[in-house]
Amino acid sequence: MDTITKLSFLLSTLTFSLSVLGTTSYSSSSSSSSPLENFFQCLSNHSPPSYPASNAIYTPKNSSFLSILHMHTYNNRFSSRTAPKPLAIVTSLHVSHVQGTIICAKKYDLQIRIRSGGHDCEGLSYVSDVPFIILDMFHHDSVDIDVENGTAWVEAGATLGKVYYYIAKKSQVHAFPAGVCPTVATGGHFSGGGYGNLMRKFGLSVDNIIDAKIVDVNGSILDRKSMGEDLFWAIRGGGGASFGVILKWKIKLVSVTPKVTVFKVQKSVEEGAAKVVYKWQQVASELDENLFIRATFDIVNGTQTGKKTVNVTFIGMFLGLTDKLLPYLNDSFSELDLKKSDCIEIPWVNSTLYWYNYPIGTPIEALLDVPKEPLYSNFKTMSDYVKKPISEGDLGSILEFMMIKSDRMRMEWNPYGGKMHKISASETPFPHRKGNLFLIEYLTSWDEDGIEAKNLYLNMAKTFYDFMTPWVSNSPRKAFLNYRDLNIGANYPSNATTKVDIARSYGIKYFQGNFHRLVHVKSKVDPHNFFRYEQSIPPLFH
Repeated sequence: MDTITKLSFLLSTLTFSLSVLGTTSYSSSSSSSSPLENFFQCLSNHSPPSYPASNAIYTPKNSSFLSILHMHTYNNRFSSRTAPKPLAIVTSLHVSHVQGTIICAKKYDLQIRIRSGGHDCEGLSYVSDVPFIILDMFHHDSVDIDVENGTAWVEAGATLGKVYYYIAKKSQVHAFPAGVCPTVATGGHFSGGGYGNLMRKFGLSVDNIIDAKIVDVNGSILDRKSMGEDLFWAIRGGGGASFGVILKWKIKLVSVTPKVTVFKVQKSVEEGAAKVVYKWQQVASELDENLFIRATFDIVNGTQTGKKTVNVTFIGMFLGLTDKLLPYLNDSFSELDLKKSDCIEIPWVNSTLYWYNYPIGTPIEALLDVPKEPLYSNFKTMSDYVKKPISEGDLGSILEFMMIKSDRMRMEWNPYGGKMHKISASETPFPHRKGNLFLIEYLTSWDEDGIEAKNLYLNMAKTFYDFMTPWVSNSPRKAFLNYRDLNIGANYPSNATTKVDIARSYGIKYFQGNFHRLVHVKSKVDPHNFFRYEQSIPPLFH
């Protein structure tokens, strides 16, 4: 829509005078009603009396509007006063609210953003460059474990912590391969791929999903059988928000040992971190698939006043006990110098707390904690894949660059190998399989507010990303969808005329050859591109 039309639309919605929260009826639609008023009336008509739409809707006129908006805003740069705000938030309480939001938003040409947990790295589930409504799924958070059959149904708003907690309540020898941040919700995490420290043994989250329920562009609820294998393929790693609204996933539980061994070993630059990292690159993807060792790079104060240094922490998990791990690792990766005193044996569910830096002994109920306030930091994530080991000399240059140019930067290097190298690149939309040694996440964070600080640190992130170019994948330079990054390409504004050639700029980097199949699926299930955002999959002809 052009600027004048957009301003007129905003004025019409901002002058909307109906008090939504706490009412159970709306004035009748008329030709003079705004699109937003008509949307509210339509949503009310699609909601059952036992779940009135009025109980789910928040507008800027509600005193709790901002608290609801920021309840799941985990990146502070999208919660500033100047950040785009939705016209309304629908905090769905019943599946009819999901269906009604889709039907009514489509009818009155309103764009929606779908939020399950709010960890979207670019905030695309709750900000937009055009007028929009948030469909918030956090109330849809049930977890139903079936240990006898080794499965579970998990709603899109359920956090990973909740999934892990309820698995553990039923079994100490079952788990699920997903991320290490317990506040991430399954809706976006699973549909983007979902990886964690079990991926070398069991693959990604999407490799262990056996069914799903989704609301499509017509408001119909589909399961795997009724949606068909093409759409089921697409939502497991291709980003569900391009195709519909994920309601729930059916996951296949995996078997783990009664206790696992976890450890952390830290090496500074002065202690020869570059030498250890060089060896890690050579062995981490070749180690026993029961062993996962992540390398994290953090800038800290050095021993000399005013000088910075880099500490590299190797954090690992082994599906087994210390007496088996130590001789194996000291033979295959002696440079790490792992000692028995570094190792802790705990049930798998407790390891999920350990990886999130909770103290040993923290009750597993902590996995259910969801912050009621946003995390007051700003951050930018980017990602890369590495196919060949980086030389020890080049590692030294990278660490030096971090210390001098990127003092708010941290990196996480996550090893591949094992099951990841045994699954075809086309099995799911997630293509980054055999041939990759490890995945890099770059995380730049800052506390200062304001546009100058934001530009400074975003430029810092880009500068480091550009510096890493010689050592990472190319043609294309690949990226991971769960680490959403608008720098690699975007559709601005996110309107209905998104072209495939525009989307290819980011689609090929996220999905490689699978991008074209995603476009064909989109063309069949959402040909008019209702479900769209700055990095969505477009239909072929529109």
